[in-house]
Amino acid sequence: MTVKNKPKKRVLIGSPVHQKPAVLREFLISLQNLRHHHLEFGYFFIDDNLEELASAMLRDFAKHVGNVTLETSRQEDMYVRNEVTHHWNEDLIWKVAEFKNVMLRRALNEKYDYLFLVDSDVLLHPRTVEQLVSSGKDIVSEIFWTSWQPNAAPLPQVWLCDEYTLWKQQRGEELDKEEIAHRTAQFIAMLKLPGLYEVGGLGACTLISRYAMLAGVNFEPIKNLSFWGEDRHFCVRAAAIGIPLYVDTYVPAYHIYRESDLDGAERFNQMSRVEITTLETEFIPHCTDKETGLLATEAQDTKLTLTMVVKNEGNRYLKRVLMEHRKYIDEAVIIDDGSTDHTVSICLEALQGIPIRLIKNKTSKFNNEIDLRKQQWEETLQTNPDWILNLDADEMFEIRFATEVENLIRDTDVDVYCFRLYDFWNDTQYREDQYWRSHLTYRPFLIRYREDFKYKWKETPQHCGRFPDNIFELPHRLNDLRLKHFGWAKPEHRLDKYRRYLLLDPDAKYGWKEQYQSILDETPNLIPWVES
Repeated sequence: MTVKNKPKKRVLIGSPVHQKPAVLREFLISLQNLRHHHLEFGYFFIDDNLEELASAMLRDFAKHVGNVTLETSRQEDMYVRNEVTHHWNEDLIWKVAEFKNVMLRRALNEKYDYLFLVDSDVLLHPRTVEQLVSSGKDIVSEIFWTSWQPNAAPLPQVWLCDEYTLWKQQRGEELDKEEIAHRTAQFIAMLKLPGLYEVGGLGACTLISRYAMLAGVNFEPIKNLSFWGEDRHFCVRAAAIGIPLYVDTYVPAYHIYRESDLDGAERFNQMSRVEITTLETEFIPHCTDKETGLLATEAQDTKLTLTMVVKNEGNRYLKRVLMEHRKYIDEAVIIDDGSTDHTVSICLEALQGIPIRLIKNKTSKFNNEIDLRKQQWEETLQTNPDWILNLDADEMFEIRFATEVENLIRDTDVDVYCFRLYDFWNDTQYREDQYWRSHLTYRPFLIRYREDFKYKWKETPQHCGRFPDNIFELPHRLNDLRLKHFGWAKPEHRLDKYRRYLLLDPDAKYGWKEQYQSILDETPNLIPWVES
C-alpha cells in the first residue's frame, strides 16, 4: 500500500521588530523552538531597530534558520519603554499598522495558508502555531498576561468589546461597580482554564487564515472610529465582515513587557518544556570574533498523542499515570465521561504545559462503549495526530518505555505496535491463572494514523476495542515493553467492576462469565512484578 503524505500548511510568521537586544534574543530563540508538524514556516521581519546589535541578531537568525525575509524600515522613530509602561503615539501606531499590512499582502501574494503576527517581546510555547492552526478558526490569538501597571494584577491581551472592556454588558444594561467587578472576575477566571473562547478583541500573538485575508481584514484606520490602537480597528473590521475572533488558552505565551520580566523567561521556558541544545558558542551576534549561532533544537518529525477516557478517577491512579505519561507525550486528548469529582482538574494540573483537547460529556456513554470509543477516535483525529497512544486512566508502561518510545515511532515500517498488559492485584503483584492471562497476549495500544486508510469498527455495545477493528491490515509488530494495569489492584475497585459487568452484561454476551465470577476469588495466584 502506498501512503501519501499530507500536504503541509504554510504559515508566514511576521513581526515588526523595534526591540532591545536582551529581549530580542529570547524572542528569536522562542521562534526557533516552535514545532511545526504538518506545517511549513516562512519568516518576515521588518527591522525597525535603532541598535545595530538588534539588527545583527535578526541577520544571524536569517542565516541559521532559512526562509527568512528581512526588510529594513529606514525609519528612526523613538519608542520609549521603561519599567512603568510603553509610550505610544499616533505616528508609531499607524507605522506599525502599515508594517502589518505589508505582511498581510506578502502572505497573500506568496499563497501562504496563514499569517501569524507576533510582537517581538512575546515568548511562545513550542506548540503555539500548531495549536492555533488545529483550532480551525480564521482569526485566533494565543493568550498572554501582562501587568499593564507596576504591581497591578496581570490582565489578558484580549477583551470582550469596545477598547478594552472585560465584562459582558447588554446594550442599555446598567451595571454598578460591584456587578462589573463580578463579571470581570468571571471573564478572567474563564481565560485561566484551558479552552477556546470567542472574544471581541485580540492582538500581538494572532493567527490569520488565508480566508480572512482574502475577505479583507487589515490594519487600516477606520475613519469614523476613534478607538486607539491598530489592533482595535483590525478587530472591528473583522467583526463587520462576519469573521469571529477567538482566543486559545491551552499554551499561554509570556510577555516581556518590562526588562525586569526577563527574570521570568527561564521559568517560562522550563514550564513549556523547551529542550535546548547549545552550539559551540552562546548566541552573541557579532560581539566577538567567534563563530556565532542561535541556540538550536532538533526539529522533531513525529508527535505522540495520548488519548484517554476518564470518569471519576480523582481518587484512583490518574495523577500517578499522567505524571508518567507527560515524560514522553506531545499532546493529549481526554474524554471526561460524566465525572462528578475532581478528575478534570487533575488532568489539567498533571499535564500543565502540554496541549490538551478536553471534552466533557454531561451524560456518560459507557453503557454503549462503541459510541464512546468512536467519539474518542473522532476527537483525537481533530488534533491531526501522527501516532496515537490509547491508554486507560489506570494503565502505565514500565519505566523504560519513556526512553524507547521515540525509536518506535521513528520506524517507518510499522503502523501498529502491540504490547502485553499485566493485571495487577495489588501494587507489586499481578494475577495469573486460567481466567487472568491477558499478559500472554499482545494487543494494540500504539498506532500511526493513516489518513488514506479506511478504518472500520467492531459494532458491539461492549468490548468493541479501543481502536477500529481492521487496524491489523496495516503493518504491525509485537514489542516486549510491558503495560501495567492497576484497575484491579484494590478490593473495592474489583467489587465495583464486578457489579458493573453484572449490570451492563448480565448474560456475559460480550465477555466471559467464568472470568466475571472469578473477580471476587479470595486466593488468586499472584506473581511478583520485576521491573526490567
